[in-house]
Amino acid sequence: MSESHQRQMSMFTENSGAFMDEFSKEFEAGMMEIIARKARSHRCSANVIYREYISDRNHFHMNSTIWETLTDFVMYLGRTGKCEVDETEKGWFVTYIDRDPETLRRLEARAKRERSELDSEEKHQRDLERQVKIARSLEGGGQPPAPTELKRADPSEKVAFGIPASSKPAAAKAKLPSCALFSADEAPVDTAPSSASASSSALPAGAKSRTSGIQALIAEDMKRKEASARSKYWLRTDIVVKVMNKTLRDGKYYKQKGVIEKVVERDAAHVRMNASGDLIKVDQMDLETVIPSEGGRVVFVNGAFRGERARLLSINVDRFCVSVKIDGGQHAGRVVDGVEYEDVCKSADASSSSVRE
Repeated sequence: MSESHQRQMSMFTENSGAFMDEFSKEFEAGMMEIIARKARSHRCSANVIYREYISDRNHFHMNSTIWETLTDFVMYLGRTGKCEVDETEKGWFVTYIDRDPETLRRLEARAKRERSELDSEEKHQRDLERQVKIARSLEGGGQPPAPTELKRADPSEKVAFGIPASSKPAAAKAKLPSCALFSADEAPVDTAPSSASASSSALPAGAKSRTSGIQALIAEDMKRKEASARSKYWLRTDIVVKVMNKTLRDGKYYKQKGVIEKVVERDAAHVRMNASGDLIKVDQMDLETVIPSEGGRVVFVNGAFRGERARLLSINVDRFCVSVKIDGGQHAGRVVDGVEYEDVCKSADASSSSVRE
């Protein structure tokens, strides 16, 4: 044994705890780097992660750490809350717990938005009930009509229904005498209102109020359907997204754009990066929708129109929303205003255009 080796052993013997703590920190950092990459959105076998770690020729061996076995290390990760651990027949599995402040902020914002949607749903339901009461009161009853039994004084009497005759022939007859007031060189001037204004003016005040009440009910019902159709999963293939994870590959892909090629377990996706061509797996919470410039093609990724393709008409920067016109389907040609940035995303097959950052 050489003199330098003996000297190192002597130094280790005098202060073995400090050396083991340092080696343990290096071992944990190396393992956590692999866990954060391979077990971010789904659990992964601890043995697979350890084999990848020891494949590095400069790794720290577990014998030089405070943990005697891999099981001890996995249980340590579970106790300290750094990973979710699960023991199965196939061994230990770990799932990375992201403690990044930006990720926690996005999770908190998502939870706040979901709570707001629930409150909005309850508010819509109350407004809907209020509109129903108003519509009933306008009809004069105040209470919903109750079914009654048909009673006739004379059982042999036939039941007849009176249907009013159409007023069109009478209107036509009323117009005939006016033709005699003009000579052959003169043409009568049509002073009759349009069909829309005529029908509107012909409605009594009570009917107009009932019509506006029904329209309000329809609008409230559309809002309720929009809230019920919303989902916390919005990933889909062939859309352009932006990576917002600062720690992924040391920030290499931060704020870089790519196209989703495959959706994994609804909350993760395989993204082909535009700049480098790399194919990476990214969790939904680390992705953001991309809004193209006006005239660009988008896809609804959430809400009542999920899956519909549309053209971007305008962008409201102050309200963080856009206006779009749906291309096809049962809603073809419909213009939808006030669509939030998170509900639409740039289509991957859209023509190249400037992208809003």
